[in-house]
Amino acid sequence: MQLDLLVEQFKKKDPSAFEKLYGMYADNICGVINTIVKNDSIAQEICQDVFIKIWNNSESYNSSKGRFFTWILNIARNAAIDEIRSKSYKNEKKNLSADYFVGILQNKEDEDLVVDTKGLRNLVKNLKEKCVQIIELLYFRGYTQKDAAEELDIPIGTVKTRNRSCISQLRENMEIK
Repeated sequence: MQLDLLVEQFKKKDPSAFEKLYGMYADNICGVINTIVKNDSIAQEICQDVFIKIWNNSESYNSSKGRFFTWILNIARNAAIDEIRSKSYKNEKKNLSADYFVGILQNKEDEDLVVDTKGLRNLVKNLKEKCVQIIELLYFRGYTQKDAAEELDIPIGTVKTRNRSCISQLRENMEIK
């Protein structure tokens, strides 16, 4: 069946069109969401919500503004970003330290995913405490720079400067020029 016809049936609330489109796009949409939230169960839940949302708002899709998949993808991306900015998501992540994530890497049994976690740990160990804090908040816990500034009770400009400085220090430690 031609995609345009399928989308038109979907906009008319045809359940079989919904099933076909869901089958075509769900795996890709859930994958994109998962790359943002980094949690399979949360990604699946958001994916379901996205498909309900597009079903309820199908009349707002306009083919002259872009492809149907792109429309769904933008809705999914925004939903995932909303999730990681939510208080409940942040509270769930607050109790996790960088050591937790390094431990995950060490426990992987898949030989294709072997990572030199001792080297990673040493790179982080050689950083100043303020760098470890910034990197942990921004990269491991998913905080925005504004959120990190509030958490550390420092100006956002200081967070930005420290972030640049710390990343430069990491690059030097890794001998990446």
